[in-house]
Amino acid sequence: MSYLQDSSSSKMGLIGLIAAAIATVLLWQFSWGNYILYPFSILATWFHEMGHGLTAILLGGDFHKLMLFSDGSGVASSSVSFGGRLGRALVSMGGPLGPAVAGGIFILSGRRAKTAHWCLMVLGCVMLLSVFLWIRTWFGAIAISLWGFLILFLAFETPKKIQAFAIQFMGMQAIVSTYHQKDYLFGGGAVNINGGHLVSDTGKLAEYLFLPHWFWAAVIMVISASIFWFSLKITYGSDDGEI
Repeated sequence: MSYLQDSSSSKMGLIGLIAAAIATVLLWQFSWGNYILYPFSILATWFHEMGHGLTAILLGGDFHKLMLFSDGSGVASSSVSFGGRLGRALVSMGGPLGPAVAGGIFILSGRRAKTAHWCLMVLGCVMLLSVFLWIRTWFGAIAISLWGFLILFLAFETPKKIQAFAIQFMGMQAIVSTYHQKDYLFGGGAVNINGGHLVSDTGKLAEYLFLPHWFWAAVIMVISASIFWFSLKITYGSDDGEI
């Protein structure tokens, strides 16, 4: 078992992660802040669209393609025959919850050096694999390839503590991105995707499951907040000195 820090530094790590989350939210309030966070916005969109596609695969369906655009928007094309309206609703929900689920896993993986290292390796490989299997835009292929190679570099060429911080920082960014999309989630109607208009995920949930879109937006926000809370509690709540 590889220990990365003592209890005191573990608490500092928790404070640092929460401070980074607050700083991210504050940066979003300024136009120049959005430029600083732009790479993480692209990463969050990738998690979102992969959430749609992988949910479809888990339900026995197909993940056809993923398109990422320079304005930070994206769309995943998938199909699923299992579960009828419920199955399609689960695929719709898989997108908004994708960043939160991935973020929770990343924060938890940072508890130990070995799991942080393996999580970085798996993430980098999955990103590069997605370029060949699903991504169908030049921008998306280039952006995600750069992210994939950067993450693999972190996995193989940086100290253990840097790896743990990096994977947890990306996890925090992924989860907090859900709140950056609150207008999208609570909008419920048509949304702008690369200049076109599509029904939002919560709008589709309202169609499939009848309850209003704002109800599903609230559910997604609560689940995302819960994942963040419990991942931090499990990671930093013990006194064994591990992260």
